[in-house]
Parts: sequence; C-alpha cells; structure tokens
Amino acid sequence: MKAAVLIVEDDPAIAELLTWTFSNDTYEVRQTGDGEEALIMVQEQLPDLIILDWMVENISGIEICRQLRKQSETAAIPIVMLTARGEEDDRIRGLKTGADDYVTKPFSPRELLARVEAVLRRSRPSVTGNVMLFADLELDPVSYKVRRNGEPVHLGPTEFRLLKHFLGRPNRVLSRDQLLDAVWGLDSNVDLRTVDVHIRRLRKAINLPGTQDLIRTVRSAGYALENMAD
Repeated sequence: MKAAVLIVEDDPAIAELLTWTFSNDTYEVRQTGDGEEALIMVQEQLPDLIILDWMVENISGIEICRQLRKQSETAAIPIVMLTARGEEDDRIRGLKTGADDYVTKPFSPRELLARVEAVLRRSRPSVTGNVMLFADLELDPVSYKVRRNGEPVHLGPTEFRLLKHFLGRPNRVLSRDQLLDAVWGLDSNVDLRTVDVHIRRLRKAINLPGTQDLIRTVRSAGYALENMAD
C-alpha cells in the first residue's frame, strides 16, 4: 500500500477517474466533493496528501488549503490543487495559499500521478521508498528491521507499527486517538492509556545510549516524531 490520498472533487466523473487511477496504483484513497466534509475527514484521519479541486461545495478549495495551513497538525500535509482555473494569477494565488503543486484541467492521469509522487518525494520521502528514514533512525518495512545510528533496535510488533506510523508522519503531532485507530484499529477496545505504555516501550527501545529522544510528548495533544537536535 502506498500513501493515503484524500481526493476533494465534486465532479462525479472526475472523482471516479481519480479514485480509480490512484486506487489502481495501490494508493489508499478517500474521496468527497464537499469542503466541510473534507476538513472533517482530514481531522479524522490525516492523509499523506490531498488532491484539492478549487471549486467544491460549501467551502472552496482555496479556503480549505488556507485553513489546513493554519493548524499545526495539518500544516505539513502536501496539497496538489486540481482546477480549471489556469490563469497565472490563480496559480500564483493557489501556491501562495500553501499548495505544493497546481494542475489544471483537463489533465493527464499519468502526469498527475507523476506530479503527486514528485511532491511526496520532496515532502514525505518515507512513503515512496522501502526504507523509512528519520534523523539517524531507519526502518525497513519489508525485512522488519530497525536501526538507530547503524545499531540494530529490537521492537515488539506493536512498537514496530507505532514507529512505522510515526515515520510516515514526521514532525506531526498525533493524538492518542489517532495512534489508537492507526495501530490497533477502529474497532479496538484498547484503552487510551495503553498507547502511553507502548510509547514508553518504544522510547526505551530506540533511545540508545548517546542518542537524542526523537519522540516529543505534547501535553494534552499527543506525541510527535521530531529531531530536537535540529
């Protein structure tokens, strides 16, 4: 499975084409044509990238982009604007609002895929390759091996899934609810305090002698994978 993509497009034919294109390329896809619903969906489950039409119902794409960039939890989500507004002033406005790329309609699905992958390579390299890297920490999801500063790190299955989720979303504050849903599943009856227990185990495992603590606790918010030495 590749990155999780949220498609915000209210034209049914284009929405269907986009959903098929990205699903067929193994992306995890969610879709809506409603701006208000899009903001709710982002909060429920942070996507790796958003494909955002300029003109959607209730809230415009440009306003969605503006609101997401104002919130620390969503500010780093890559956004590709997809719109029929191809004038230079519109493109500049979209990019200044915070879009990472701007694709005009009509468009080639293959080109859009390539543009999305290019944006992900720049902003989230961990979701486009096998080995996931952050600072001196690396995780290979195929061989299930973790190393810190070249030294092997031994993790249990739950701690491995936690670390993989963090590595896919570096420098983002993830709430306990979000971690619970992502690692244990939406239907899990696990208590939120269990998340704290496994975070402590993960910290103990990856914080080898002489290394920085890469997991920051954000009071009343959750946890973030950050390189505090930067």
